[in-house]
Order: sequence, then C-alpha cells, then structure tokens
Amino acid sequence: MELNNNQLLKAQNYIDGQWRDGAGKLAVTDPATGALLADIADGTAADAEQAVAAAHAAFPAWSGKTAAERAAILKRWYQLIANNREDLARLLTMEQGKPLAEALGEIDYGASYIEWYAEECRRAYGQTIPTHNPNMRLHTIRQPVGVVTCITPWNFPNAMITRKAAPALAAGCTVVIKPAAETPLSALALCALAQEAGLPAGTLNVVVSSDSAAVGKVLTQDPRVAKFTFTGSTQVGKLLMSQCAGTVKKMSMELGGNAPFIVFDDADIDVAVTACMATKMRNAGQTCVSTNRIYVHESVHDVFVEKLRAQMAALVPGHGLEQGTTFGPLIFRRAVDRVHGLVEEAVANGARLLLGGDFLPNGENYYAPTLLVDVHDDMRIAREEIFGPLAVVLKFRDEADVIRRANDTAYGLAAYVMSENIHRANRVVEALEYGMVACNAGVFSTTVAPFGGIKESGIGREGGVEGMAEFYETKYCCYGV
Repeated sequence: MELNNNQLLKAQNYIDGQWRDGAGKLAVTDPATGALLADIADGTAADAEQAVAAAHAAFPAWSGKTAAERAAILKRWYQLIANNREDLARLLTMEQGKPLAEALGEIDYGASYIEWYAEECRRAYGQTIPTHNPNMRLHTIRQPVGVVTCITPWNFPNAMITRKAAPALAAGCTVVIKPAAETPLSALALCALAQEAGLPAGTLNVVVSSDSAAVGKVLTQDPRVAKFTFTGSTQVGKLLMSQCAGTVKKMSMELGGNAPFIVFDDADIDVAVTACMATKMRNAGQTCVSTNRIYVHESVHDVFVEKLRAQMAALVPGHGLEQGTTFGPLIFRRAVDRVHGLVEEAVANGARLLLGGDFLPNGENYYAPTLLVDVHDDMRIAREEIFGPLAVVLKFRDEADVIRRANDTAYGLAAYVMSENIHRANRVVEALEYGMVACNAGVFSTTVAPFGGIKESGIGREGGVEGMAEFYETKYCCYGV
C-alpha cells in the first residue's frame, strides 16, 4: 500500500508512547479484494494491562495541564489530520471498503470532534450555589473522571475513535482504545499523528487484538479504569455492561438500532427518496443509524418505491478507490450471508423482491442493493437490525398506527420523518421513542449535537456539550466560614 506519508502505516500497538510488537500477528485484508494489507501486532490481555497502567501513570500530569495547554496539543493533532486527510481516507477505504468520497467525509467528520473539543474544554465551568447557611460557601467544580477505555467498531474506524478520544482527552482524561480487529490501521495512523502533535506518552494508547474477550475484560474490570465507552451491538454491550458492574464504572454505550423511516402522504417524495438513500445505502447500509423499516403511506407507496428502486439500481459497485464507485463491499463474508438469509426468509414469508437479492460478481463480500416490498411487522427482517444494503418497505394508513408500529421495538437509536406539514412533523417527532429523530433529512450527525439512543440502544451521549460532560465528575465543595 502506497501513501504520501508512509509514517501513517503502522504495524505495532501503541502503548506508553512506544510502538510495540504483540505475541503474534493479525492479518488485515482489503474487504473488496481479500488482498493482505498488513500483518499487525496481535495484542493480549497483558498488553491491555500495560496500556491501562500507562494511562493511569500519565493521568496526573495530563489532567494537571491547563485547558489551554491541552487545547494547543489537540489543535496540532487536528491540523495534522487535516494535512494528511487523503492518505487517511485511502487507508480507511482499503481496510473498511467504503468509497473514497465517503472515507474523505469520515476523516473530516472525525477531525471535527478534535477541533471542537479542543475549544470546548475551556468551558468546563462549575457554579456558585446560593447558600442555605450564612456561615457556609457552596460551589461545584468539574474534574476529569480518570482513565477511559474504549472499544470501537469497524464501520467508522476513524470517527468512532475521535468521537470518544477527543472529549476524553480534552477533559483531562487518559485513554486506552481497542479498535476492531478488521480495521486497526486507521486507529494506529491516528496515534502516529497524535505522537507527532506532542500528546504525552501514556495519554493515548491503542491495543489491537484478535482476543476480544480477554482484552475486553481488562478494559471493563480493571479498577484503575474510571470510565468505559463502547460502540457496537446491543448483545455485546449488555455483556460489557455486566463486566463493568463489579467496579461500578461510568459507562456510555452506543448500541444497535432498528430505525423507522416514515413517509407521509404530504411528504416531498423526491426529498424523501434522497434522504432514504443517504441513510440506507451509505457505507452499504453498515451504520447504526441506517434505516431499517421504511413505512410509506399507502397513497404514495408506489411512487416512492419506484423512485427508490431507480436510485438504488443506479448505484455503481466496485473498489472504493476506483473512480465512479458509489457502493462498496460489506466488511466480511458472514455479513453477506446474513443479509442474504434475511432476504430469502422474507421472500419465503410473502415479501416481494423488486431489486437485487443476490451476490455480486465483484468479490465475495459484495451483495447487490436489494429492495423488498409487501413486508410485514412480524417478519424477522423488520425486527432485527439489518446492517446491509437491504431496503424493506411497509405500508401504513394513518399517523397513530405508524407511530405505534415504529415504536414497537426494543431499540431506540434513530428515526426519520418525512412530512411537509409542520404540525404533523412536530407531533410525530415528539411521539417517536428514539434518542435522535431527523425530519426531512437523511444525515443528521454533527459534532455540535448529542448522539445516542434510549431503551436498548444505549446509555449516554457523544458529541455536543453532552458528550463532554460524559468525561467529567461534578464535585460539590462546601466551606465553613
């Protein structure tokens, strides 16, 4: 793999400011071709323990720096990322598979968290509390929680790291990250730039490992860890939450979703289709906020479906680095097989296939953009998170019914509403039981706003001032006078 800056291609774990080998090697491959990209040091639980120890030792000095000092280092990190965005995007596309245009967007999005939190850390205000007793003075201060450990996913291997690490570091915490074994190159490249920016040894550590269970236990059970944050499936999140319970850690969890996309009869259909494509087909449907169930009013169903089918059919599959590619592979073969199984089961139960429904000749990890109609709420395809390029459409008749159906899930991450009626939009947005609701838009995530779910889709928020608060403790101070 050729980059303009070859210093970004690292094959060792980053612990205590040093690049270290592991007990073995972990192969990182291109999901589009299966070609070997790199053999990475395969870390162990012992490596994770060393990383936690390094973060623990570095915490007093890092948390003792002024906000301005931490901000200066983070801003240098942000600028180095901006200077190397093309290389970082190319690296991301090679290990993850998404088209280069999407990868460039992720690099910019990820960097924006570092820039914003470098500024936000100057506003860690406490408050003076009007006293209940004239002989006492009361106030609060905000202090960093301590060592923060993170497990990040493969679908956004750059941005999911910066969205956690940037506010933690800005708050004065030190960080240990276990990136997904499928996509570690982006994480290690970020470490190389953080080191160049002057982030002190031990402040940021990355341990790549194929032994997720053993490393996960260290990151969730070590008593020196004050906060644990995870992005991934609800099933794994529940296990990790239980492991954190023994030491009563602070936690934030961004877990699975089952997003409804509701198209009312008063919607602008072209706007609705464009928004649906953005949320459903971005990253080949492999995002936690991807539309899962498309509810369309029966009076506009056929028009919407035909326009959606035409746009899905126009997608160009290929390697993410090839010019003109708008649709890449899934991350691995078992993801392809799972999507295909969902399609076959739905069709067997009465769903109608309008597009796709089969493998593509581009490579073993490619699956055709697929459109199903005549889907019912009790089908597995409408109950489980799809995580693939599969759009399923369900009809509805009235507002109250579709709200009830949209809320009939254990998940509560994201939802979408398409309506030109402001009164209806307000009613439905407020009635949907989701942590985030977008109206007449398909992409809503931004640095300055909180991201997260309710119910079994997670705990806590990332982004915005709420994301910064996750890494502080509020200390109440009472003085007798």
